[in-house]
Amino acid sequence: MTQSLDTATPMTQTIPYDGNYVEAVEVPSWPCVLGDLPQPLLTLKDDDLFLLTDTLGNIGGCALDGQVNSVGFFARDTRFLSRLELQVAGRPPILLSSSADKGFALSVLATNPGLENIPAETLGIKREMVLNGGLFETIEVTNYSTEPVALAVSLSFDADFADLFEVRGAKRPARGKFLRPVAQQRHWLEGEGPVPAEVVMAYLGVDGVLLEARLEFQKRTPDRYMGQTAIWDLEIISHQSITLSYRLCTYRSGQPVSNVPTPANLGQAKAAELLEEQEWQQQVTQIRSEKNTFNNLIDRAEQDIYLLRQSFDQGKALSAGVPWFSTLFGRDSLIAASQTLILNPQIAKETLEILAHYQGKTEDAWRDEQPGKILHEIRFGEMARCGEIPHTPYYGTVDATPLWLMLYAEYYAWTADRDLIDRLWTNALAAMNWIDRELKAGNGYLSYRRKSKNGLDNQGWKDSGNCIVNAKGEMAKGSIALSEVQGYVYAAKVRLAQLARQRGEEFLADRWEQEAKELKQRFNRDFWMADLDFCALALDGEGAAVDSITSNPGHCLGLGILTPDHAYSTAERLRAPDMFNGWGVRTLSSLCPAYNPMGYHIGSVWPHDNSLIAMGLRSLGLIDQALEIGQALIDMTRMQPYGRPPELFCGYERQEDSTPVQYPVACSPQAWATGSLFQLVQMMVNLVPDAPGNYLRIIDPALPPSISSLSLKNLRVGTTLLDLEFERSGRSTACRVSKKRGNLRVVIEA
Repeated sequence: MTQSLDTATPMTQTIPYDGNYVEAVEVPSWPCVLGDLPQPLLTLKDDDLFLLTDTLGNIGGCALDGQVNSVGFFARDTRFLSRLELQVAGRPPILLSSSADKGFALSVLATNPGLENIPAETLGIKREMVLNGGLFETIEVTNYSTEPVALAVSLSFDADFADLFEVRGAKRPARGKFLRPVAQQRHWLEGEGPVPAEVVMAYLGVDGVLLEARLEFQKRTPDRYMGQTAIWDLEIISHQSITLSYRLCTYRSGQPVSNVPTPANLGQAKAAELLEEQEWQQQVTQIRSEKNTFNNLIDRAEQDIYLLRQSFDQGKALSAGVPWFSTLFGRDSLIAASQTLILNPQIAKETLEILAHYQGKTEDAWRDEQPGKILHEIRFGEMARCGEIPHTPYYGTVDATPLWLMLYAEYYAWTADRDLIDRLWTNALAAMNWIDRELKAGNGYLSYRRKSKNGLDNQGWKDSGNCIVNAKGEMAKGSIALSEVQGYVYAAKVRLAQLARQRGEEFLADRWEQEAKELKQRFNRDFWMADLDFCALALDGEGAAVDSITSNPGHCLGLGILTPDHAYSTAERLRAPDMFNGWGVRTLSSLCPAYNPMGYHIGSVWPHDNSLIAMGLRSLGLIDQALEIGQALIDMTRMQPYGRPPELFCGYERQEDSTPVQYPVACSPQAWATGSLFQLVQMMVNLVPDAPGNYLRIIDPALPPSISSLSLKNLRVGTTLLDLEFERSGRSTACRVSKKRGNLRVVIEA
C-alpha cells in the first residue's frame, strides 16, 4: 500500500517546484476513527469521474496493511482523494440513512453520538455530494435541542495520487514526490499566515507530470487546520442550521483532468447533471410495462447507461464498469453497444468511431498490437504513461475485432447510415485482413497466445488466468481457439459479405461467403464432441478439443455457425441442472473438478453471458427456454441493491425463498450487465430491422408470464420513429403500431 501523507516517513529535503511548491513533509495527524472491517459502499459516476465511499459518505484512509482499499475519488485512472472523513468532536457520526439512487449524487442523513455536553441525537447532519467535472459537497449541521451547542466539526482529507492498478494491488518500482504550496505548508507547520480557503494536494509523477487536487472551501472557511484536517468551531443556536461546502477540482500539468467543465458550486453541478440526463432520456426509446417492478429495473438501466457513457477525444462510449473498468474497452463496449441498439443507436455509432480511431497500426509485441486489430483496453494513469503497463492502448483481445465488424453491420441494419459505413469501410477491411492473417496462422481458426510479458494469458471474454480448463480441470496449453470467437468470425464474414454486395463489391462478397461456409464446415467437424453431444470450449495448441462443459458455445446459438442438430443439442445441454442454476447459466459445469461457484469464470453466472444465450435460444425458436432465462435474470436483478444487475454473481443453486449470492468484488454499475436488460427486451419483442430496405419485421413476439403488456415509444429505425404496443393473452402476444413518424414499413409475423 502507498502510505498517506499523514503516515509517511518525514522528508527533510526541501525541493522548490516551479517556485510554488515544496516537497511535502509530515504534518501533525488528526486520528482516523473509521473501522477496519469492510463496509457497504456507495458508488457515484459521472463521465470520466467516479467516487466510492462508505455509507456515511466517508473515504477511509486507514486500511490495514495488505488490504486493497478501493474507496476514493478517481479521475482518468488516478485516485485524487484517498481520505475524506467527517467527524463531530472527534467522533464519527451515527448513520440514519443514505442513498446514491441518482447515480451522480448521494445523500446521507446522520446524527451525533453522545458527546460531552451534547446528548446523543441532538444534531441533524446532512451530507450531499455531486459529481460533475469535479466533486462537490455540502454539509448541513442542525441543532434540534432547545439550547445552543458548541462543537468542533472536522473534515480530514488526503490524496495519494495512486494509479488505479496500484489500488488493485500492483507494485511499482518507484513513485514520485508529494508536494504542497509553500505558504500552505508553512501555515500547517508553523501557523503562519491567514487560514487558507483552498487546500492544494500535489504530486510530481515519475514521468514529470504534475497532478493537483484543489479543494476550495466555499460557504465558510475553516477556523483552523490540524495537518490535513479542516476544523470548524461551531456555535449553533436552537434549531439553527449551519452549512459547510467545498469543491474539489483535479488538474494535470495545469489543465483540468476531466473532460467535463467544472461548475461553480453544488447547485449548478446538480442542475447541469439533471439537465443532461433529461436530454438523454428524450433521445432514447421509452420502454414500459404495466408492472412497476419491471419499470423500475428499466428506469435504473436507462440511468446507468447514461452514467456509464464516458468522453474520449472522438466522442462518447460506454465504459465497462465501476470501479475497476471505468474506461474504454473493446469487447465490453462493443457488446454493450450492440445490446443497446434498441435503446439508442448513437451509442453504437460513437463506439465504432472511437475504436476505429485506435485501431492497430503497427506490430508491437509489448502492447499485443497488430495492424487492423481492435483494442482491448486503454488507460491514462501514471503507470501507463511510464510504460509500466502496456495499456496505451493494450490490444490483447482475440474477439474485439470480429465483434467490431458485427456491430458495424448491425448498426447499419438499424440506421441505414451509409455515411458511416463508407467512412469506416477501410477500417472494416483492415479488421477483416487482420482476421484472415490470424486464421491462416492458426490453421483456419482465430486463436490467441500472449506476446506481452505484462499482458493477459487468456484473451477471450473469460480472461482470468484459470478459466480455460478441460473436463479434468486441467489448464489448456498453447494457442487457444475459443468456440464463441469462431462464431463471431463466421457472423462477421456473413454480415460483411452483405454490406460488400450492397456496395457493389461482388468479389469480396463472394469470397467472404465462401470463407464463412468453409469455416462452418471445419468448426462442426473439429469442435463437436460426439460423445458428449456438445461443442468444445476451445481447441488447444495441439488442435485437441478442450472438453469441459461451459457457457461459451451458447454464444454460437444465434450466429449460424452450428448445424441445426448441433445447435439444438447445445441448447438442451446448457439447461441441464449442472449448468442452469435457476438464476442463469453457469460459466462452467458444476460437475467439472475446476468448478467453484465463487470463481470469476469457473462457476459464476454472468448476466451478459445469459442474455446472449437467451438471444440464441430465441433464434432457434426455443421461445419458452429463452423466456425462462430472461425471467430468471429479471428476478435476480429485482433483488439487487438499487435494482442494478451486477457484473456477475455466484453460481450457487437457486432455492425456494433464496436470493442470489453476490460476488464480493463485482463491478456495479457494469455496462454489459446493464445492457442485458435491453437485450432481453429485444429477445421478447424480436425486432428484425432492415433500415436500408425501409422495413421492420416483428417476428412472433412473446412476453413472459410476469408481463402482460409492454410499450416501446420513440423507437428509432432508420429515420422513422415508432411507438409499438405489445399485449399478452395466454401464450400469445399481439403487437400493434400505435404511432409512426416516417415511411418505414412494419411487418408483424406470427
